[in-house]
Amino acid sequence: MKKILILGGASVHCKLIETAKRMGCYTIVTDYLADSPGKKIADESWMLNIMDVDAIVEKCRKERIDAVISGWLDPCQRPYCEICEKLELPCYGTKEQFYKMTDKHAFKKMCVENGIDIIPEYSENDIEHVEYPAFVKPVDSRGSRGQSVCGNYTELVAAIEKAKSESSNKEVVIEKYMEGKHDFSMTYFVIDGIPHLTRVCDRYLGKREDGLNKQCIGCIAPSKYTKLYLERVDQRVKTFISRLGIKFGPVFMQGFVDGDTVRFYDPGLRFPGGDYELFLREATGVDFMELIVEFALTGKIDKEIGDDLYNLNNMHTIQLDFTCRGGKIADFRGIQEIMGNPRVVSSFGRYKPGETVPKSGDVRQRVYEVGMLINADERVVDSVKEIQSVFDVLDENGESMLISSLDPALLTYN
Repeated sequence: MKKILILGGASVHCKLIETAKRMGCYTIVTDYLADSPGKKIADESWMLNIMDVDAIVEKCRKERIDAVISGWLDPCQRPYCEICEKLELPCYGTKEQFYKMTDKHAFKKMCVENGIDIIPEYSENDIEHVEYPAFVKPVDSRGSRGQSVCGNYTELVAAIEKAKSESSNKEVVIEKYMEGKHDFSMTYFVIDGIPHLTRVCDRYLGKREDGLNKQCIGCIAPSKYTKLYLERVDQRVKTFISRLGIKFGPVFMQGFVDGDTVRFYDPGLRFPGGDYELFLREATGVDFMELIVEFALTGKIDKEIGDDLYNLNNMHTIQLDFTCRGGKIADFRGIQEIMGNPRVVSSFGRYKPGETVPKSGDVRQRVYEVGMLINADERVVDSVKEIQSVFDVLDENGESMLISSLDPALLTYN
């Protein structure tokens, strides 16, 4: 039986662990948490931080690990590459590729070199001339940590220090704030150097008054901007991927629709968060978890996939990210109804009753996620309303903690 080590036991990796087990592998999860979701379902777990590369490599050699993988978690990507390199195991990216797809400055530089539009940017030496509102973020952080919208110079200076505190190299990105522009994401999967578009997605952000205007509260695929993307942007991104030299694996990018183009701001040499790949498997039969495991074990992928998977066989996926104000959770309502809904493919919580949600303005205020696959003849709006009508999170006084709920009226698809 082949032994496969999964870096990071977050819930988004559970589908990968379950697939590897189904394929006959012995699964091991490592991270610094004693009870991460992935560790609960894996065959074995290690208490080694993913950043402790040397310790993990030593343990892998001792235990004769056959493969190492991490396909959905951003902080795992560079350690994943280092570990595979030291163990001489297949890795779907190189050190240079992971650097350019995790460091926002390097990413934006390569976008410019390949004719891909980006958000106008300022340097720290030019902050006297910034046009407000401006947006500040760490060059290499994740989950909206360290990000701020600034309306004046004083706020900008404070935001730069906040962003530096979340950046591994103390570098920050200062951009024009794309207020009112539509948030957009896409994913490709590369096989033998050929990028296949697998997802085009519209992202909806929380409310400014809740401090969640940088945090995704829901997304839908395919995007209503799919035609624009295919006609105006797709080929340039494929060229970008080819010039980066990627041969296998997932590539995702996020941006804002601006007129007849998309201005990108965030990359990843991985799948984005969430369980979209479960929906895609349900709709098309293509299992990207299997392909990732196959590559980890063999260094290649033999399967051919189509170029229109993003269309989901004329179906829609909806992911609802329920967010809460800061406070202690007493109870969840409606979970049984959600799990019994035939449209729901995936649902999981990030908190348990008794735990406290911080008022952080980032992904830590996301408490529960629900993913649905909706047939072409069903109304997206009605499906969202159905879930929202039964779900709630209550505090110790029996009051709802939910904030920034997605407005179904924005989903004008059908």
